[in-house]
Amino acid sequence: MNRETFHLSEKELQRVAVISSCVQGTLTCARAAELLALTPRHVKRLKSRYRQGSAAALAHVSRGRPSPRRLPEPLRQRILLLARTRYAGFNDHHLCEKLGEVEGLSLGRETLRRLLRSAGLGSPRKRRAPTHRQRRLARAREGEMLLLDASLHRWLEDRGPELTLLGFLDDATRKVLAAEFFPTEDARGYFHLLRRLVRRHGVPLSLYGDRHPVFVRNDDHWSLEEQLAGKRQPTQFGRALAQLGVTYIAANSPQAKGRIERLWGTFQDRLTSELRLAGAADRDGANAVLRRFLPDYNRRFARPPRAAETAWRPAPGNLDRICCFVHERSVSNDNVVQWEGRSFQIPPQPKRFSFAGAQVQIYESL
Repeated sequence: MNRETFHLSEKELQRVAVISSCVQGTLTCARAAELLALTPRHVKRLKSRYRQGSAAALAHVSRGRPSPRRLPEPLRQRILLLARTRYAGFNDHHLCEKLGEVEGLSLGRETLRRLLRSAGLGSPRKRRAPTHRQRRLARAREGEMLLLDASLHRWLEDRGPELTLLGFLDDATRKVLAAEFFPTEDARGYFHLLRRLVRRHGVPLSLYGDRHPVFVRNDDHWSLEEQLAGKRQPTQFGRALAQLGVTYIAANSPQAKGRIERLWGTFQDRLTSELRLAGAADRDGANAVLRRFLPDYNRRFARPPRAAETAWRPAPGNLDRICCFVHERSVSNDNVVQWEGRSFQIPPQPKRFSFAGAQVQIYESL
């Protein structure tokens, strides 16, 4: 004789104990109803089922049956097909958003997660085990401190060249205020972004980044002029920040600027999927997708600052003379300045006979 085995949940086992006491007469139906948060009438039904089939009769009657709220099988197969083809590589949250906004399929993220896992589709983004860290309190005002960094990644996968994404992240609101793809991380790209940022928002109080040679001097060589002055000359980008009155804070480790590092992790997941979906295959196409992506990202993930007032300062009028490369050269005896293999003749001036031996500055605009 085959006997079926029933595995009761903890809640069902509690019901068995209360109903058995009620059947034995040591507990009234009213008191049992209070303990189980049921009506006395339903307690009487459970007593009748217990007498007929012992403890196994108290198992939930819907056990083994499909849920009436279960997604229809054609809809489940359509979602799985989209997850394997058009939206391959999308994380669960991103895929849930796309299914609702583009495909018109409204379902919860947890429902989607269970469906994908049951079909063997894991999340493309693996999360590291959490560690205890002391989080730095975010700045209170927008524009008080911006984080800047670059991310070298196969953004276009196998469809195009390797690109570097440069960006500015506001510490108070988590908004990405400026970002653009460039062939490499260099001062020219940061100058382009800084000029766009200042024109659109204003001058921030401080920037927080790493010790990349674009930002700080990492060599040990001191020129004679620097030794006499007792301080080192800044980099081109550092000189521009000094002219704007922006304080640069250099982080000592990647963990110190973890907020923008986590931003790149999100972008390498979401933005790479958006670039794949749009079929972007070059830098111009990638920047076009990025311009549509940033407002949507800020709408979803930005947060209000702790203080209502902002810390932005007005942009200077000579911004193009600041966001550029400045080179110092000595004038030769024939009033010619040499730079990058080119010669610049200084014409005669009414108040000066010759400029021989003078130090001049050459401004190389972007």
